[in-house]
Amino acid sequence: MDNKPRRTVFFVSDGTGITAETLGHSLLAQFPDCSFRQVRAPFIDSLDKAIDCARSIREAMKRDGARPIVFSTLVQNDIIAALHEGDAQFIDLFGTFIAPLEVELGVKSTHAVGRFHGIAESEDYKTRIEAINFTLAHDDGITDKNLEEANVILVGVSRSGKTPTSLYLAMQYGVKAANYPLIPEDFERNKLPGELQRFRGKLFGLTINPERLSQIRQERRPNSRYAAIENCQSEIESAQRLMRREGIPFLDSTTRSIEEISAKILQEIRFGKPVY
Repeated sequence: MDNKPRRTVFFVSDGTGITAETLGHSLLAQFPDCSFRQVRAPFIDSLDKAIDCARSIREAMKRDGARPIVFSTLVQNDIIAALHEGDAQFIDLFGTFIAPLEVELGVKSTHAVGRFHGIAESEDYKTRIEAINFTLAHDDGITDKNLEEANVILVGVSRSGKTPTSLYLAMQYGVKAANYPLIPEDFERNKLPGELQRFRGKLFGLTINPERLSQIRQERRPNSRYAAIENCQSEIESAQRLMRREGIPFLDSTTRSIEEISAKILQEIRFGKPVY
């Protein structure tokens, strides 16, 4: 039984809530001995919505017997005040950072609601959409057409984390990431698939612990040779030998988050984050 203290955490925003969740999760990760029930409250952009949210916060207080924690990126003072009618530990993420930035920059922030609403018109947004479309079209070796446009091509055995990493790179950083599986036929030939030969400089490999790979594959194809631990061990060893011989940098995805894997890849391919 899980005896960790249980607290409700609210992520409150006048927009999508992505910023509140991202920062909130980073902070909560520093408290592994606590257990959290997460509540997302996006688009709290009116007094009525703020009042309803404050009511939910009070209800969580009664249910848990402990004050909820509220990560907020609200900017309108009247809505913030209404939200604070709930009994909670409020962490105002924008308020914490905006004030010192105003002092340093010598200008006042807009304090405008939904500043990301216009992002769809930005070049950065269009770049990310193009990258997502490219990545979806080049998932799992579907096609080798236009591979020259790829910023990176991930290679590795099936189910080693190539697809989620590719999509994260595309969505977060606008990286055109293709991914290509290394299969038994490649190991028998003892060389890269022909279509990848001319893009050797764009290749980055992912590997994984055999036991973990077997678990993942068992969920997909139970009791198959594909998921057998002996087969997983053989494929991984063969893939690593191939990548070493071909000079392809690679890392183990077993215990790393997608964020960590992506950061390593970005560092390797020297593809920086967008400039806002």
